[in-house]
Amino acid sequence: MKSKFTQLNFLSSTVLTLAAGLLTLSGTPAAAQDSTPWIKTEQTSVRLISALPNLGDSKDVKLGLQFKLKKGWKIYWRAPGDAGFPPNLNWQKSENLAKTEFGWPLPSRFEVLGLQTLGYKKEVVFPITATVKDPAQPLKLRAELNYLTCDDICIPYKTKLSFDLSAGGPTTDNMSANYHLISQYTAKIPGDGKAHNLSIESVETTGLFSEVEKDVRKGFIRIKAKSGIPFEKPDIFIEGPELTFFGKPVASLSHDGATATIKVPVSEEEKAKIVNASLRLTLKDGARSAERTLTVTEGRTAPTITKTLPFSLPTILAFALLGGLILNLMPCVLPVISLKILGVVSHGGADDRIVRTSFIASSLGIITSFLAIAGGLVGLKLAGSAVGWGIQFQHPWFIVGLSVLVTLFAYNLWGIFELRLPSWISDRASASTGQAEDHQSFGGNFATGAFATVLATPCSAPFLGTAVGFALAGGTFDIFAVFLALGVGMALPFISIALFPQLASRMPKPGNWMNTLKKVLGGALALTAIWLLSVLAIQLSLNAALIVGALMIAMGLVLVLRNRLSESRQKLASLGIVVVIIGAFWTPYTYTPNAALLNTSTKEAYWRPFAPETIPGLVAEGKTVFVDVTAEWCITCLVNKATVLNRGQIHELLTSGKVIAMQADWTRPDPKIAAYLKSFGRFGIPFNAVYGPGAPLGETLPELLTPGLVLSGIEKASNGAILAKK
Repeated sequence: MKSKFTQLNFLSSTVLTLAAGLLTLSGTPAAAQDSTPWIKTEQTSVRLISALPNLGDSKDVKLGLQFKLKKGWKIYWRAPGDAGFPPNLNWQKSENLAKTEFGWPLPSRFEVLGLQTLGYKKEVVFPITATVKDPAQPLKLRAELNYLTCDDICIPYKTKLSFDLSAGGPTTDNMSANYHLISQYTAKIPGDGKAHNLSIESVETTGLFSEVEKDVRKGFIRIKAKSGIPFEKPDIFIEGPELTFFGKPVASLSHDGATATIKVPVSEEEKAKIVNASLRLTLKDGARSAERTLTVTEGRTAPTITKTLPFSLPTILAFALLGGLILNLMPCVLPVISLKILGVVSHGGADDRIVRTSFIASSLGIITSFLAIAGGLVGLKLAGSAVGWGIQFQHPWFIVGLSVLVTLFAYNLWGIFELRLPSWISDRASASTGQAEDHQSFGGNFATGAFATVLATPCSAPFLGTAVGFALAGGTFDIFAVFLALGVGMALPFISIALFPQLASRMPKPGNWMNTLKKVLGGALALTAIWLLSVLAIQLSLNAALIVGALMIAMGLVLVLRNRLSESRQKLASLGIVVVIIGAFWTPYTYTPNAALLNTSTKEAYWRPFAPETIPGLVAEGKTVFVDVTAEWCITCLVNKATVLNRGQIHELLTSGKVIAMQADWTRPDPKIAAYLKSFGRFGIPFNAVYGPGAPLGETLPELLTPGLVLSGIEKASNGAILAKK
């Protein structure tokens, strides 16, 4: 977002840096009566022209400010965008001049390093209507011109333009050679759109304007426009109140191309308020244009977060509770279920007090971990960083840390070593519970709940995405309230056993069969570690993953060796384990992300690279687009692929060319993908949407896919055209 202050800094910096390039040029009265001489610089040529060589009998005189620019250089429109300033004429020293009206031909949009600017290249004439005080007297034009021209650098210029128009004379028989040139650019000034069969119908808000930092709110507006002939590539230029800033528009067209819906990101600062604000809208479609001033209304429906979240906070909390409960059944939590099973079995025959205490501890571990995640997300959001569910898996150091932790749990289940808490924790926990063993202590069970939460975060469950989207689009209270409900939901099975401890007492009694079960469940955790290393291979490189994997094996060998050493030498072996773990954490810092591998590692040929800016054009051509936002660390995403996207009729549709398959890989941080998800009010994956003539703004699908859901979405987006062809 570029504020007026940012623009001022940009221009001030340019002026200071290029002070030597600030030129003051003086023009002299023209020998010809219809223009000044060309005032030339290395980048531009500029002059003032007249449609007539004299005043005639009219009070209004048609003039033009004509620019010719060298290749690559541009000047700016009246609303320049994120940077720049428009040409400005000061007529104070003119004689017999009552007033002037400056015309702005339709500009073009330019983008440099993410900055959006509006202006002109090559050549432009700004039509000017000058009104004289007395047509019987000559008009002496004396203008001081300030303008900025930019390419890779920006250079401000100041020059003077002057010439005289004599009184009287014919008005039509003696037209200047510039008459048609001025008329040509006058026709390019946007009007009400009737001449071009265009109209701007409405403008309304479509997204939640949530506070992203102090006194700064973000959201979206939606503009609807109609055309008597099909739209080609509509764009919109917006002029609004101070401290309101507009991003790059995204247009979607109806099936017949007669209606355009344009969504525009908006940022408002301090006391600015987009709702009920008056906006000057300039619609462009090729050479056609329309202009209208409208008041922003509050949208009743929206294609973004308001479409999926028309709920109150109590309803969202209920969704969060249900989503947290369902999270226990997600495939990414299967390794954690092994720990739960062992926890339940280990309580066979225990008294109710021990069962209740241990399951309360696990519940608190889950809930506390969710609150810790909420606190971290609040901190990131206040710092202006991207936030989302499971984003910690985008960072290699987190993958390495979790790999170490999972590997240690696997070795513990295999009996290679006993996983013990620090003595000062276990002693206090044992004293409070009357238990001597770590795995039965309050602290040990608390850690089990926390570990369950960590491994659950790469998954998104039904209702969870809705709840998290609401929370992260809201304020600090919303985030903590929703994540507390998620934690309670995931902890419900533990809470149930804590309330009814006889459920655990009915489990089979501990015995030798548990040793076999431990080995099997340890294998499940080892497979989890291998999966984590496969994610690391995509994020960094295969060599990095192999190094970390070798270090994990080395850690196991040291643990085995440690059990055979004397007590005095066990400390040396423990130091070796610490060195191995440090080496594992150091590995990500010795490898740079392999972008090429990330983009092509698992993406089949039929998947197009993620390019949301091309979707409106594809929809305008009548095509259907299926978007899949995925990541290698998202197990729910992998399940969707294995069970739906890579099988049967859905796979045939995606590979046949009838549906354009577009995939966004969020394995590593990507601001474009984060912004895309946020536009739908989503902050986690998997995320799937279908676009087409029947759903130009995108039809979102649930987190867990089924063939029926995908086919239904494609049928709706294509207006039934895709499935009818089969």
